[in-house]
Amino acid sequence: MADAQNAPPASAPPSTPRRSKVGRVVGLSILLAALGLAAYVVYYLDESPRTDDAFVRADTIGVAPQVSGRIVKLHVQDNHPVKKGDVLFEIDPVPYQHALERARAALDSLEKQIGLSQREVRAQQFGAAAARANIERTQAQAKQAADTLDRIEPLLAKEYVTAEQVDQARTAKRTAEAALQVARRDAERAASAVSGVDALVAKLGELRAVVATAEYDLEQTVMRAPFDGRVIDLDIAEGEFAATGRPLFTLIDTRNWYVIANFRETALKGIRPGMAAEVYLMSDPSRRFAGTVHSIGFGVYPEEGGASANGLPRVPRSLNWVRVAQRFPVRIRVDAPAADLFRIGASAVALIPPDSAAKTATAAR
Repeated sequence: MADAQNAPPASAPPSTPRRSKVGRVVGLSILLAALGLAAYVVYYLDESPRTDDAFVRADTIGVAPQVSGRIVKLHVQDNHPVKKGDVLFEIDPVPYQHALERARAALDSLEKQIGLSQREVRAQQFGAAAARANIERTQAQAKQAADTLDRIEPLLAKEYVTAEQVDQARTAKRTAEAALQVARRDAERAASAVSGVDALVAKLGELRAVVATAEYDLEQTVMRAPFDGRVIDLDIAEGEFAATGRPLFTLIDTRNWYVIANFRETALKGIRPGMAAEVYLMSDPSRRFAGTVHSIGFGVYPEEGGASANGLPRVPRSLNWVRVAQRFPVRIRVDAPAADLFRIGASAVALIPPDSAAKTATAAR
């Protein structure tokens, strides 16, 4: 028993194989977790397209006057907001006021001339009517003279009338016929003398158009904002000469803001117009904005070739072992943009929520 107590203790089994097994399990678990995470990321990106290759955009116009002249009043400043109907600037109206006065004076003169001409025409018409009535009178006289001659000529043979009376009847007939011819010529001359005012009336319409144009030009000397917006790129002052059609500054249409998001072509299959989208700006990522896919671009310029030179396609001498997906612009209309954040060209991030993509996929089926 003493030998048993004094005997050395048995040695413990080695722990190296156990630790190796635990390490393999942990490593395998980490690998599986990484693969699962990668699969989730791929699935999430496929179901919820996202891109940080995006920027803010809005419609703009170049504010150009419709009439030329010196700017006498400038009512706006650079980067300031304006409301629809606000006066932007005023052009010297004096030349256009004078043009309108001249046009109105010419119109008034022509209207008076037409009135005088109409009175002359009425007098000519009365003269023509009198000439036609004179024809009827002379016709009656000629008929009476002819009837008288027809009655008394047979009586000459029976000596019931004298030869002198017959001669007088013949002379009266010839005189009446000559008077009838004169009356007819007078009627023709009176009818041809009747003039008209058609040419003057046509000119009247032309002058009325000139007056309307002058009134319109005078109104255009005051330039007003066509919509709610913001003035940018303003570098002029009062006294600047404004030329017709030449833009003086730019006006941003702040009623509608867009985010132009360049999505990979592999993600376009899950994007459709009308889908809900979400965007945020790099200037304040904490604020998210809802939007709607407005449209999807249908063309970009191929940088790898395809452009023709002298009618021949250009193919670069290079080998691309890795194919990079092309990006196409997707226009997203922002529903309620913040006026203090949205600026043209600002960097943005856009994504399509999974529920919106799922609804689109269900609708497509």
